[in-house]
Amino acid sequence: MLLSRTLFKSTPPLLLRNMTSKVEEAKDAAAQKAVQENVYDGCRLGVGSGSTVVYAVKHLTHLVSASGYRVTCVPTSFQARQLILDNGLTLSDLSQTPVLDVVIDGADECDAQLTLIKGGGGCQLQEKIVAAAAKKMVVIADYRKKSQQLGEQWKKGIPIEVVPMAYVPVMNKLREFGLEPVLRLAESKAGPVVSDNGNFIVDAMFSGVHNWDALETKMCRTPGIVETGLFIDYAKVAYFGMEDGSVSVVRKPTLTGF
Repeated sequence: MLLSRTLFKSTPPLLLRNMTSKVEEAKDAAAQKAVQENVYDGCRLGVGSGSTVVYAVKHLTHLVSASGYRVTCVPTSFQARQLILDNGLTLSDLSQTPVLDVVIDGADECDAQLTLIKGGGGCQLQEKIVAAAAKKMVVIADYRKKSQQLGEQWKKGIPIEVVPMAYVPVMNKLREFGLEPVLRLAESKAGPVVSDNGNFIVDAMFSGVHNWDALETKMCRTPGIVETGLFIDYAKVAYFGMEDGSVSVVRKPTLTGF
């Protein structure tokens, strides 16, 4: 927080506006290309959460209006549900539409293997449930979220959804795993952030490169942890809006020699 305040104070207002504009333009470009290339008539679509998904819904609305495509939308959060309803799109849920063709969602960070950190907005549990129901996960993000290794860009740790009564022993266990857990506190209310599912969010800070599969396995075996913000082997393709206005498309690396 202190770093961001210092940046804002030392950055000329016009330059700061230009930086913000570039980021928003990058989000918009990534979302537009992802919608154009992955949504089709009859598509059963998971709609993710976060700021970049707002642009995806905008382009999805335009596509449906212009083409007459029938697209059924399943949200990953309260925010996504409201976006679907506010834009007049067809709303469903996993009880009615249990198999999805595509889910389009954002990420807090994405590495070269398309391993993701998600949950900056506290929606990782429902996001992962919807992603698991989809045949294909498409990630949309701006250039700040693209990394070779997790932790290069995202410095706020791995978001972990935790049953409230268990947060202290869970945090102790996370320290045993070499992480530095912090209970996420709300900014507009006293006390901790509460997820859409009524749980707490613990942000587990890390340094260096980890065996993410092994770490997630240990975390998921810890009683009290509902879900983690590590998304391993979910994303098939990622669209990154770049500073120069282009969109970088990164596909999941495939094993060769088998």
